[in-house]
Amino acid sequence: MAVYFQKREVVVPGQLLAEGRYRSSFGTYDEDGKIFSSLVGLAELRGNTVKVVALEGAYIPKEGDLVIGTITLVAGNNWKINIGGPYGASLHANNALRRPYSDDISEYMDMGDVIAAEVIAFDRGSGPFLGMKGRGLRVLQGGMILEVSPAKIPRIIGRRGSMINMINDHLNIETMVGQNGRIWIRASSTEVLRLAIKAFTTIEAQAHTSRLTDRISEMLVEEMAKIKSSSEPEEEIEPEEVKVPDASSEVEETIPETPDEVESEPEPEVEPELEVVTEAEEEKPAEVEAEAEVKEEEDEKQTEEVSE
Repeated sequence: MAVYFQKREVVVPGQLLAEGRYRSSFGTYDEDGKIFSSLVGLAELRGNTVKVVALEGAYIPKEGDLVIGTITLVAGNNWKINIGGPYGASLHANNALRRPYSDDISEYMDMGDVIAAEVIAFDRGSGPFLGMKGRGLRVLQGGMILEVSPAKIPRIIGRRGSMINMINDHLNIETMVGQNGRIWIRASSTEVLRLAIKAFTTIEAQAHTSRLTDRISEMLVEEMAKIKSSSEPEEEIEPEEVKVPDASSEVEETIPETPDEVESEPEPEVEPELEVVTEAEEEKPAEVEAEAEVKEEEDEKQTEEVSE
């Protein structure tokens, strides 16, 4: 028994990986007791099983795979689903709904809806058949879909979900990772969503490197600290108290030094006295005139008598 590769070593098609009592798995083939790689990827040994995780490649469905797809057609009791790759998928109403259900199944799911489903059967001639009766399988509301290489999905999920759980915990987001290279993400803010995309694309680019989980964790902690600090409101600056000086302490009384500086008050003007004429005084001229007239009449009579 012999193994001819290091842990997570990049191997190429036709490369001898092991011989002896080892079992061939995904990405490998057995020939006369020797196991060879069938694609370019990372070689792994789990117990006595040898497999190769592809670095690139189209998605090939397998039973039990979780996939994320978009409904492209409603035909009778079937939905046609685009799951990427060379195969189109079908979802029958019996595998998604409880009976009885309406004849118009578009009432439940329609074209354009994004769903999470499971591959329940796969035939290269007719394509994969999907089901939606498992836990968490549903129509995905809100969020966004990020597409990565299907070959990098195992690294994004991590061993026993270690990588994806770490990302969800740090960012407090909801995710659904499909084996077909599609990741559904729903975040609380645009900044957190961008950080999640950055984390997944970094994993995709550095999937072949070691200590990747630790580096991603450190990056998320640092970036989340920046986001929190930028979202905190700035402290209000209290205005400084301005002391107003006492007017009595600054105003000095000015006393004139010489008498010339004292202005004398103007003397009040004396109004001329008005003559008051009484009613008795007004009647005197009238009496004098009457007496004069009587005297003239008497003089005229005397003159007439003398002339006669």
